Amino acid sequence: MDNDRLKAILEALFAASDKPLSVSQLFELFIGDIEQPDRDDIRKAIQELVEKYRHSGIELKQVASGYRLQVRADYEVWVARLWEQKPPRYSRALMETLVLIAYRQPITRGEIEDIRGVSVSTNIIRTLRERDWVKPLGHKEVPGRPTLYGTTREFLDYFNLKTLNELPTLAEIRDIDQFNPEFTFEQKNEAAVN
Repeated sequence: MDNDRLKAILEALFAASDKPLSVSQLFELFIGDIEQPDRDDIRKAIQELVEKYRHSGIELKQVASGYRLQVRADYEVWVARLWEQKPPRYSRALMETLVLIAYRQPITRGEIEDIRGVSVSTNIIRTLRERDWVKPLGHKEVPGRPTLYGTTREFLDYFNLKTLNELPTLAEIRDIDQFNPEFTFEQKNEAAVN
């Protein structure tokens, strides 16, 4: 298959997809075509598309689940104005819980409570699971067999990460508000949240 045609097809697939696409997923879409590209051809075309968008308002970004076409963070303020919907509001307790799971996984709810010094609301764990940011990884072999939690690929995708190694070091995080400035925290009494 001609490289320019392959890039155009890949570009259309990335624009139409509502989730990241891996090289394997893209390869499977060409199975049975007369001019089926191999995985290396797809990788080369992807890298050329990454370069094409380098100085554009959009980018082809690699995240944990594959590649996706997205708006560059520099232009997020203007693009957000297209929708009247307010961004989701997350409590400080929810974000602290998510950070602890991301950095200390696998971790139990009890261990999170020990670190935070307050109980973790069932609603916090439920919200994190509904967002597909955390999942049960198993059970700790102690009395009561508490559930061990860890992050998911969706967590990595949402925060534009390929791996957990890309998380900032704890020393770099001075305040949770800097972890992701797009979040608006609800101002509630923490005891009422938990």
